[in-house]
Amino acid sequence: MATYIYIAQLVVSIVLIFSILLQVRGGGLGGVFGSQESVYRTKRGVEKTLYQFTIILAVFFIVLAIFGVRMLARS
Repeated sequence: MATYIYIAQLVVSIVLIFSILLQVRGGGLGGVFGSQESVYRTKRGVEKTLYQFTIILAVFFIVLAIFGVRMLARS
């Protein structure tokens, strides 16, 4: 059972990494190095859906990590 949780955590972590990388693409390199040109935009459409999907994946990853630790403690 613990093996399935670890495999699921690995898959969720890879998908989470890709979803985060897809979000950073729109920010440009100026935001990475602290550029002062910050224009506030609201998230709409696919960008908003990707943002919400990333939050859901992060919560799911944390839940899987907690279950993994509990399985390890029972062994």
